[in-house]
Amino acid sequence: MDGRVQDALVERAYAFARPLYEGQTLSTGEPVWPHALGLAASLASIGGDPAAQAAGVLFAVPKILDEPERLKAEFGEEIAGLASGVEKLYKLRVQTRASAGEQNEILRKMVLGMVEDIRVVLIRLASRTQTLRWFAKNPSEERKAYARESLDIYSPLANRLGVWQLKWELEDLSFRYIEPELYKKIAQMLDQKRLEREHYIANAMEVLGGELKKIGLRAEVTGRPKHIYSIWNKMRAKQLDFSDVHDVRALRVIVPTAADCYSVLGVVHDLWEPIPKEFDDYISRPKGNNYQSLHTAVIGPGGRTLEVQIRTEEMHRQAEFGIAAHWRYKESSKASKTHAPARNDVAFDSKIAWLRELLAWRDEVADGAGSVGWAEKTKKASLDDTIYVITPQGKVVDLPAGATPVDFAYTLHTDLGHRCRGAKVDGQLVKLDYSLASGQRVEIIAAKSGGPSRDWLNPALGFLKSHRARGKVRQWFNVQQLAETVAQGRATVEKEQRREGAMQANLEQLAHKLGFAKHDELFAAVARDEVNLRQLQAALRELVGSVALPSREIQPGKVKKAKPRSASDGGLLIVGMDRLMTQLAKCCKPVPPDPVRGFVTRGKGVSVHREDCAALKRLAERSPERLIDARWGSRTNAAYPVDVLVTASDRQGLLRDIGEALARERINVTAVRTQSRSDLAHMRFSFEVADVAHLRRAFVAVKAVAGVIRVGRG
Repeated sequence: MDGRVQDALVERAYAFARPLYEGQTLSTGEPVWPHALGLAASLASIGGDPAAQAAGVLFAVPKILDEPERLKAEFGEEIAGLASGVEKLYKLRVQTRASAGEQNEILRKMVLGMVEDIRVVLIRLASRTQTLRWFAKNPSEERKAYARESLDIYSPLANRLGVWQLKWELEDLSFRYIEPELYKKIAQMLDQKRLEREHYIANAMEVLGGELKKIGLRAEVTGRPKHIYSIWNKMRAKQLDFSDVHDVRALRVIVPTAADCYSVLGVVHDLWEPIPKEFDDYISRPKGNNYQSLHTAVIGPGGRTLEVQIRTEEMHRQAEFGIAAHWRYKESSKASKTHAPARNDVAFDSKIAWLRELLAWRDEVADGAGSVGWAEKTKKASLDDTIYVITPQGKVVDLPAGATPVDFAYTLHTDLGHRCRGAKVDGQLVKLDYSLASGQRVEIIAAKSGGPSRDWLNPALGFLKSHRARGKVRQWFNVQQLAETVAQGRATVEKEQRREGAMQANLEQLAHKLGFAKHDELFAAVARDEVNLRQLQAALRELVGSVALPSREIQPGKVKKAKPRSASDGGLLIVGMDRLMTQLAKCCKPVPPDPVRGFVTRGKGVSVHREDCAALKRLAERSPERLIDARWGSRTNAAYPVDVLVTASDRQGLLRDIGEALARERINVTAVRTQSRSDLAHMRFSFEVADVAHLRRAFVAVKAVAGVIRVGRG
């Protein structure tokens, strides 16, 4: 594109933005128009193309204009897209300032991952640099927060992109605001010896330049600028005094080729004594941001330390401007397809390939990691394999590209994923198969209880992208299936207990007898037919024995007094009858020391009820002559079935908490039935206790569970 056309584009952006920015200020209080001018100047200084400069001038237009299409109509889709991308990154400022330190790296990835055009990041870096410049003349309480954010987020981004001009300025200004006393102290030490240092550098330049001329090397030798933050970092990292920092006195040598760099290195080491362990070859092993140069430190003239950097012109341009030095302005009119690609186009395409690898980085590469090879310090990944979304609390969450709100919910918490029923993205309701994008704020709408849908496991429906989330859904259904199997087996075992008259049988002992560690494992095995009924019946008979007495009707008129007897180890004494089969009534399930009465049945012995049992009262009204006195014997280690009703506020995990409370009291739960109505859970537990005292302890434990309203016997 012709230079005049490029200049005209930027001038047109100035003319369009100036009336819109009139009277407008940023959140810092800085007027928008001067900010736009400084931003554009920074972009020009690092070699940003006219489109980037124009978008920089227009950075605040999307927020001010109510008609986003107008910007596109005036400047085209490319510049409008850059300006809107800058606005999107600006909205992240609140998140980055509110985030904890461990989130800084993921935020840096997010900034890179959410933009398709790297120039958006360059514009944002230039904007932040201009903000810090404004704070220098307009101090405020918030500038320290901006400075800390700049060191955490923006300076590492500038380093990653190799934009050293902005990196140094961001670091020095931030350090000035965060540690004003240290900054001033180092600046004063630099200034105190400035004249002496300048004279020393001039002399060293003359000596080295003369030696290079002797061997016919064309080179540009200059003094290197001193950056206060880097000096402080080196002093802190290596625990050095100011006088021991090598790069306070430094030279830079720029030569035509890489081979010349090594020739200059040889001259420097012949001329002055090199300092051990202070040589770095970033040409053969570039830094992660493609920085290339030779660094060495020597004992220079007068016995003072001197650092020397050696690089080519191309390496220097890369070091100063980073990726901005290689960004090609995209012509609006496409070149003819008949034209063969120029050699510099091939070089440019290779740099774009490097940029894609740069954006795919997953680990921050430290400044001193240059000795590690490129392949060793990068993790290969595609450019678009990760997105970054934000929780309502401002936490950044990384997800696989194409992830849905269900993936997001499971990433936050498994229980939240199970109960996920809807989602809001940036305040708008979306479907659960909605594909999330970087930078979006996601809020999950969850039910109070419940589980996932089997549809979520259907890949064709697109509810889940994450393998981890899909695994959690499968695990939930596996647990539910196991619970159903255990319940089915429990029902079979209870049926056989009733048939064998062995309701008091200890289930743990029964499980051990059949080769299982826990009774739940026995129930599951019975449901799967791994234990047949014949084996189960035999084990029950061994545990409690089975008394098969001939069925006969008891004639009340022949009742006579007899000595109390120990009932067939049932723990009951029947007064007036000897050697009768007894059974505890299922309607009221008495437990020692409940007051009890017996009722003589036809063919099934004596049924023992609580005295206050409603069923017993009805039987007594019809057949009072069948009532018989009964009392509890002295049986030990007995287990009596009892039903307990629990009413509680319905919530996730209620049944689990009640089960844990009963387990702490060593109570064997044999059955549970639950029903929810009007946010209340109505539960009937069947379990075994030794006596009423044991039952009371169970009541106390259940009442202590959060949300429980009433507990009583069934």
